[in-house]
Amino acid sequence: MQSQDVAPRPAPDPRPGPVVDVEQAEAALVEHYPRLVRLAYLVLPPSLGRNRRVLTAHALTQRALPRGRTSGDASVLPAQKTAEGRDADPGYAYVRLRVLRTALEAGRPLTFRAWPKRAQLPPLLPQVWGLRLFPRSGGADELALDQRLSALSAPARAAYVLRGLERLADADVHRVLAAAGEEDPEDALDEADEIEAKYGLLTSPEFDPCSLQARPPDLMRRRQHMKAALAATAAVAVCGALLGLPGDGWGPDGAAAPPYARNPSAQAALDPGKLTLVPAAAWQSSTRTDFSVWPARGALTGDKALLRRALAVWARPGESVQVSATPGTPSGAPPGPPQLLYAGEVDQSRVVLLYDGLRIARYAEAKDGTQGAALDFARVDGATGAEANAVVLGRADGNVRYLTAPWVRTAVVRDLLKSAVGASGGSDSPDSPGSSGGTRLGRSADGVTEPFASPAQQTGECRSWNALELTDRSGTRLTTDLGELTPARLTSGRPGQPRDASATTWAPLACSLASVRGQGVRAVNAWQYARQPLPEASGTANWLCTRADTWRGGGTRVLAQFHAQGQPYGAVVAKAENVAACGAKDSHVLAGVLWKSGTGDWYLLAAGSKDTESIRATGGVDGSTEGNLLAVRAQQGAQAGLKGTLADGRSIGGLR
Repeated sequence: MQSQDVAPRPAPDPRPGPVVDVEQAEAALVEHYPRLVRLAYLVLPPSLGRNRRVLTAHALTQRALPRGRTSGDASVLPAQKTAEGRDADPGYAYVRLRVLRTALEAGRPLTFRAWPKRAQLPPLLPQVWGLRLFPRSGGADELALDQRLSALSAPARAAYVLRGLERLADADVHRVLAAAGEEDPEDALDEADEIEAKYGLLTSPEFDPCSLQARPPDLMRRRQHMKAALAATAAVAVCGALLGLPGDGWGPDGAAAPPYARNPSAQAALDPGKLTLVPAAAWQSSTRTDFSVWPARGALTGDKALLRRALAVWARPGESVQVSATPGTPSGAPPGPPQLLYAGEVDQSRVVLLYDGLRIARYAEAKDGTQGAALDFARVDGATGAEANAVVLGRADGNVRYLTAPWVRTAVVRDLLKSAVGASGGSDSPDSPGSSGGTRLGRSADGVTEPFASPAQQTGECRSWNALELTDRSGTRLTTDLGELTPARLTSGRPGQPRDASATTWAPLACSLASVRGQGVRAVNAWQYARQPLPEASGTANWLCTRADTWRGGGTRVLAQFHAQGQPYGAVVAKAENVAACGAKDSHVLAGVLWKSGTGDWYLLAAGSKDTESIRATGGVDGSTEGNLLAVRAQQGAQAGLKGTLADGRSIGGLR
């Protein structure tokens, strides 16, 4: 690794801060109270739960005033002399530091070695009885940011928030963290660097503890607790004596709640009345084209009993529920009320589609009242545009039926193996909907397609491969069913610069898609990286690589394919998994194949991407060439190794 000189961040200023009187601190606190409470809320650990996190944030902010008339605390940071507004106010700098310090203390675990600090205990004030308070829910981006922040340490969260919310430079963040008592602000800044700088989301209502929603707790449970309180009082004396006896302390689960304990977020996620329902025309004025702007559709969106069953099964699937999830997709309960995409009857089932910002969940139950249900999950985090164009509603008798996005105008089914004349030439010109090989697919007013044959479960010889073309106002997208809830997008072009593919581009490659079914594939790109004249004037052949990228990032599969002129389909000659080859980070690829000419002679043919300057074959075949194409006589069944040299001097090995 190359070493880099990194300028050290300045150490905290050792000079004592200015004297701040209580009136000055109170004026700053009152004026900037919403900002200070938001700062505390973001720094507090999410494990507290949103209700306690809100109350603790308000309590810490209200306790930020000096205890005496003035404060000569040496850790108070001086205001910026060149700044304006709150940044130039010593009173604001003082209360901000106090809020930050106590919020960091609240995130530290309790131990038996020292008395707990006040910030580590539930706040005495403010208190709210009989209600649960929590900020308004944001979108998928806010949910993703909150999950990433929860994975950070408290100092790293503080560094990220000071950068984004307070707009402090790294040097100032370093000084503030050091003044707040953190031993290693440098590590906190480095850890905060691991999260993408989406600072604009910090001002979202998702993180505003001053704009709250109120919901009652579990009323039946509260009534039962009141009845049990009298009996519990009589037992306290006995329990007090027993607590003095030696024992095992907390037990194997530590401070974890009992298995069936309830919390406000979990309860809200089970309430059909709290489902997010997007208006029908919201997508038309939104700049986003993802699942968050899909309206709730279907004839059963008002069936509260059906929605309640779907949410309950999601949270606690019973033994009669068939649960499936694509690789890398968690199947746990939603973190809060999800968004309703669809509820209606599909063939012989009642189907509910839900979206929680990370996953699509499909619940299906039989219309005839048969016991049992199906629950399917698929990751869709970051899906936009073509990746959010359709979701599977149902599968029956080898057919599939989709719910399409509200912006989709037409849907066409194409058999890739019969798509167009000239498929063997590898043309990249897109087919127009309705041209040869395409069948217009009918859709209901809700966007539900007619069923059509799916390649997801076909076995035996590959005789057909259906793909779905969806057209919106920005263009036509080619997708195919690989056994997931969302179809995989098919693209073509150089890695890092894919474009929407045509059916003719994928015609010779379609059958190779069978190797990536059920793997959580997000998109598959095809790239013709070389074109080689065949020996003995036998025509030409195209070398292509296809790369299947997944929603989870890992599990990527790369195939090298050889498509000789006059052959209807390409042949897979090499494959690899979890490699960078043929991808945006490393577009280089090298592969070879034993090829038999029309006269019966055998050749080792190999091709590398265009920046390959030389190729050498070793082992069962010995030969080399300058450039990116190799053709050497060989024996039938010969085993050879390939090694290429790039223009920058690096070596690459052949895919196997």
